[in-house]
Amino acid sequence: MSSGFTDHDVPDLTGRTLMVTGANTGLGFAAARVLAERGARVLLGCRSDEKANGAMDAIRRDVPDADLASVPLDLGDLASVEAAAETVAGTESLDVLVNNAGVMMPPLQFTTDGFESQFGVNHLGTFALTCRLLDALGEQPGSRVVVTSSIAHRGARITFDDLGAEEGYGAQARYGQSKLANLLFTYELDRRLRTSGSSTIAVACHPGIATTELTRHLPKVVQLAMPLARPFLNSAEQGAWPTLMAATSSSIDGGDYLGPSRFGETSGPAEHVTSTSASHDHDLAHRLWDVSVEMTGVDPGI
Repeated sequence: MSSGFTDHDVPDLTGRTLMVTGANTGLGFAAARVLAERGARVLLGCRSDEKANGAMDAIRRDVPDADLASVPLDLGDLASVEAAAETVAGTESLDVLVNNAGVMMPPLQFTTDGFESQFGVNHLGTFALTCRLLDALGEQPGSRVVVTSSIAHRGARITFDDLGAEEGYGAQARYGQSKLANLLFTYELDRRLRTSGSSTIAVACHPGIATTELTRHLPKVVQLAMPLARPFLNSAEQGAWPTLMAATSSSIDGGDYLGPSRFGETSGPAEHVTSTSASHDHDLAHRLWDVSVEMTGVDPGI
């Protein structure tokens, strides 16, 4: 049996504030509940008050004294991202930002700002929110940015010449691209934070294969096979273990990548894992950073 990190290893978090995006369901909800159990103040970044209130009610059934607050946030709308960041920076002392929200292999869709939805939500929205909250995070000792990637980053590439999907759309390839972008961003952000002298670190994680509602856009044949595969996959609670390790473990350094420890990183307790050489390509990361600043209009100046 692996001796990796599980929810039982999350330390006491009294006095610390963590924001979790997409906290109303799946991995985000599972992580938020554990963080609240350990005494943290948890900000739930959700697209609607209804979803946020439902999640907070559910958490309070398990953790009656949970310290929770909702932050309206739609990563597919840069105006919403800006408003959420202003709300948090203006009212909270933020210790950890957990970038969990995302979309997985939907039909071709576009964000409010006209971006292909997977790149727009999973990467650009995450980039904009994180960069807008860096000053607030920098005020707190031991602060962290956590970005959720995926094993789908393996074999992916960034199609800089067709980020808008005008020349074609493959849902799986676009998902892999967004998850590679998540890693390139995390590693580049951590390098820039170190260079700037900030004490904030950036850490990446992935949940393996977890049975959450994100799988709703998978091909029907895959969805039909999911019940048979479920014993070998992570539940949402187990899929949140790498997120919890990234957000709370004392054995984490900037630029680390955490994932499940069993069956090719598909399930099990969390541990340090490795990502592809493409994800560590500095030139690729620099180019993605510059493009992201241009597309979002958000430049943290680091």
